[in-house]
Amino acid sequence: MTIDYDATDDWRADRAGTAAAGTNPTVLCRMATGWAVIGDTQQLPGYCVLIYDGAADQLTELPRPERIAFMADLVILGEAVERACRAADPAFLRINYEVLGNTWGHLHGHVHARYRWEPDELRVGPVHLYGATRYAPEYALAARHDQLRTALTVALTEILAEG
Repeated sequence: MTIDYDATDDWRADRAGTAAAGTNPTVLCRMATGWAVIGDTQQLPGYCVLIYDGAADQLTELPRPERIAFMADLVILGEAVERACRAADPAFLRINYEVLGNTWGHLHGHVHARYRWEPDELRVGPVHLYGATRYAPEYALAARHDQLRTALTVALTEILAEG
């Protein structure tokens, strides 16, 4: 299934609201605490985000059981990214997790696949060291990522079914 991510940019203005409404084209799967979405940039293939289904800005705003549930969902999303990316690229290395909240005041967590083909000086640090290069047009989420999106969705669905 090909998704036109540029048909409308309205979903970018309210990612959580459009995920809840079913109009955010990046949604892979509904999880217990929010939505797993494929990232807008795929400079490191498999980049995904878990968007919290609620009004929290920071993890510490949630009651402890909800914090734990959110982090469990983030780990499950990471497992799915690992499964899909390891199958797609023998240079897959590991998963990095981040819960930052520095630029978007809505609780969300990042899952980054890391690869052996990355330059040594960038592979060993946080993804933000890549700078604006990450957002270059050639890495923008597009129809060419449909196979990866499908693999991520299948892996996530399988893991969630495993219980």
